[in-house]
Amino acid sequence: MKKSFLATLAVATLAITSLTAHAQKDPEVGGAAMYPTKTIVENAVNSPIHKTLVAAVKAGGLVDTLNSPGPFTVFAPTDDAFAKLPAGTVDTLVKPESKDTLDKILTYHVVAGKISSKELEKMIKKGGGKAALKTVQGEDLTATLSGGNIMLTDAKGGTAIITTADVFQSNGVIHVVDTVLMPN
Repeated sequence: MKKSFLATLAVATLAITSLTAHAQKDPEVGGAAMYPTKTIVENAVNSPIHKTLVAAVKAGGLVDTLNSPGPFTVFAPTDDAFAKLPAGTVDTLVKPESKDTLDKILTYHVVAGKISSKELEKMIKKGGGKAALKTVQGEDLTATLSGGNIMLTDAKGGTAIITTADVFQSNGVIHVVDTVLMPN
């Protein structure tokens, strides 16, 4: 299940980055078309701004999981989000001996079910300004509204903004985020 969620995360990240909320045709992410008939992984591999995420999903062995029926909600960090990590972090995480840590981080970006941005906003309002999202990894992400944007706070207090929302896939939805979220 963790592998599926991680793969979904990678694909979702790629799919959401360039989508606009009100586009009437298939959205683009990083200039690449995203198709609602394809899976998270099938779309992600075509995104030029999610190369790091795709490599991480492959290294984590999560491709099959994220190609499964799901549905998944993936908060997909862009290449720029991964570049914010300390130097050498990504290179270390994709090594075989770091697979467990990589899987923990990737599955922390995946929530079971297909949750649109409108549904997230309703959950936040219903929760008095906060919504706890149980990740596939097992820990919670906290969603809030900040300046009209949906912000996610991770277990360590780090925050990410959804920069592109509602990139729908055949097996879920991707929301592109500007920062890699970290579990405990």
